Amino acid sequence: MKSFGKLIWRVLLIVVVAIVALQLYFFVQIWWWVDHNPSSTSFMRHQLSILRETDPNIQLQYIWVPYNRISGNLKRAIIASEDANFSEHEGVDWDALEKAYERNAKKGKVMVGGSTITQQLAKNLFLSGERSYIRKGQELVITYMLEYLMDKERIYEIYLNVVEWGSGVYGAEAASRHYYKISAANLGASQAARLAVMLPRPRFYDKNRGSAYLSKRTGLILRRMGSAELP
Repeated sequence: MKSFGKLIWRVLLIVVVAIVALQLYFFVQIWWWVDHNPSSTSFMRHQLSILRETDPNIQLQYIWVPYNRISGNLKRAIIASEDANFSEHEGVDWDALEKAYERNAKKGKVMVGGSTITQQLAKNLFLSGERSYIRKGQELVITYMLEYLMDKERIYEIYLNVVEWGSGVYGAEAASRHYYKISAANLGASQAARLAVMLPRPRFYDKNRGSAYLSKRTGLILRRMGSAELP
């Protein structure tokens, strides 16, 4: 029994060391990205592997552009649509999470997520698409690391450049070219609002661009954009 107890403690120690090492890896990687741009994300690599199952030669549409070369219309539209309190919260909007939980409970299914822009970025940079309490907990840890090491503008710059906007389409510049044949700097208000509305289900809306909901929600975001506060 003594040797078995020692084995348990050794296993626990290894698990703890592995967890700490993983968090240190995340922290160092985020620190590096404070002034270096990510060449890809965990989510992008995962999706690319799926796409290559049917087309081994396919490449992602991904073009990095600096923050000042992305239309203010798009910046305001995404904040209005995805995270109205982005400039104020510290990574997690607990009020939004509570409202999302209450709404989902009433509907009996997940209708809204309540995740902030920083949380979405944390998931895209490092995590898989699986849903579990462990993954959600790790997402929160990474979220607070991002907020601790980066200012809001840098967080938003990376988000705008790596978020998915369609099958194999990542970032504002690639999305602007894919949907409108223009650069991200030249997006008009209605174009930006439409792109923002696509974000929760980008692959679906890429294939269903005539969606009635997409048009209706775009009008609502257009009306909200004027009050969106940028970092």
